[in-house]
Amino acid sequence: MLTIAEEFLLLSHDEQSGRMLYASQPITQIALVGAVLMDLAMHDRIDNDLEKLMLVDATPLGEPALDHVLGRIAEEKDQERSVRDWIDRLAPEAETIRELSLKRLIDRGILREEEGRFLWVFATRRYPLIDNKEQTEVKLRIAQILMTDDIPDARDVAILNLADACGLLHEVFSSHELSRLEERIEQLTRLDLIGQAVNATIEELRAALVTVMPR
Repeated sequence: MLTIAEEFLLLSHDEQSGRMLYASQPITQIALVGAVLMDLAMHDRIDNDLEKLMLVDATPLGEPALDHVLGRIAEEKDQERSVRDWIDRLAPEAETIRELSLKRLIDRGILREEEGRFLWVFATRRYPLIDNKEQTEVKLRIAQILMTDDIPDARDVAILNLADACGLLHEVFSSHELSRLEERIEQLTRLDLIGQAVNATIEELRAALVTVMPR
């Protein structure tokens, strides 16, 4: 099974260019940290409430990105940090999470890596899809939970939260459809505490960016 971070990367993958949408943006970096925390919670390695995130089990899972973050949490002496605190603390790890997750997608035979040059000088990397089955499946799951009244599982709520926070739902639905689904999206994204913390952090970041932009 893919990790939530891997599914998030597939959802943000541009099939035509082979690149990740908004890959270097702080918003996407926050979402990647949130994705790993969501996975660790689902694997009963951490737990959280409205005030703090707690380490439950430091046993590695055998998934490099998840184990990297789990190790950081296990090293922490202060076990009273909130989910928001951990998102801020782990934000510098986002590029490592991204690289480890991309490598796993390559190892799984879902992506391949291609080296290239931009303007014949700057090194670039593309990640063309070998098979878009997994990417399509993620999009279909999101569509399914939003277009029906079914109760979604925790993984689907998690990926919906991340997609909504980063504006990636526009890769699945038209603006008209999103407007119609707004109430359902809001209803479902309230179900996950880590997702709410990710959304709140991203909204604060957006507000800060608007404040510092020249008028």
